[in-house]
Amino acid sequence: MTTAATVRTVGDLQRRAAGLLRAAGLSQARAERTAQIVVLSEAWGNPSHGLLRLPYYLTRLAAGGCRADADLVPVTDTGPIAVFDGQAGIGHWQLWEAAEIARARCLQSGIAAVGVGNSSHCGALGAYVYPLLDAGLVGLVFSNGPAVMPPWGGATPLLSTSPVAAGIPSRPTPVVIDLATSTVARGKIAAYAQAGKELPEGWALGSDGVPTTDPQLALHGMLAPLGGAKGYALALLVESLTGGLVGPRLAAEVPDMFDPADDGKPQGISHLVIALDPRLFPVEGIGEPGFDRLVTQVQASGGRTPGAARIAPDDLKADTELSVSAGALEQLDAWAERLGVTPAPQA
Repeated sequence: MTTAATVRTVGDLQRRAAGLLRAAGLSQARAERTAQIVVLSEAWGNPSHGLLRLPYYLTRLAAGGCRADADLVPVTDTGPIAVFDGQAGIGHWQLWEAAEIARARCLQSGIAAVGVGNSSHCGALGAYVYPLLDAGLVGLVFSNGPAVMPPWGGATPLLSTSPVAAGIPSRPTPVVIDLATSTVARGKIAAYAQAGKELPEGWALGSDGVPTTDPQLALHGMLAPLGGAKGYALALLVESLTGGLVGPRLAAEVPDMFDPADDGKPQGISHLVIALDPRLFPVEGIGEPGFDRLVTQVQASGGRTPGAARIAPDDLKADTELSVSAGALEQLDAWAERLGVTPAPQA
């Protein structure tokens, strides 16, 4: 596979991705939303959760591990709390819609929690705080996935990379925290494997528990927790709030999208969105929280706030040029031929 980079516009990439997802059976709106988030990850400089993943999603849709006709089916609804069965649908549009529901409920009640179970991989978790930030709300987002990380002191993978994202509506730019609780996201391991590059030491273990720099061994092995025992504790918290709270599957029971033998198996991944209205929390009474002062203090000290340079999903312009993997585009071309999709002309 070609490992060189090539330049394409955001609009070209979104049309190409949406066209493939539409041909795989998704509705136009949900294909476009999923494509937007996939390409957003490329714009954020995070290709491990971008176009590299799209062939895996298409493979799982073709094999039945993901359902193109899935919907969000209500399971529980108390007003501030809502839980949906995702029916093995693509995680991107499902988690985005969950965030939009959390926003509406939070604006009514001051707090909201929305869970989606029986879902699939959702890409870069930080994308899903933006529906909340746009309304001036604090957002927390959690998700799980296949087990790749052992418990502290253990030798069997029981936890996923256990990602967490948070959005703080500070001004002039929001704080956006988006991280895996493993040393590195698993998608980055896949990107190294695709490029045929060795991993840095300390990132991963083989299935035998021995440290490895071979990305292929790491994909079928384990990842080290971020910060040792503390990272493991955070991962356990995320798993408790997703697989444990929403379900139906704990990480050790989630099929692996990087294992071809699991392509036809629904993953049963779970997501949780928590939204808070910060105007209701100041002890002095309803008003402006202290986020702006906090950011000012961080910047005055010479520090930077996470996510300050990230572009919001709806601010990503179609004519923005991105450098993307030529190998990833070759795979999309192969899928276009397979699905009978005629590539849209470049803008």
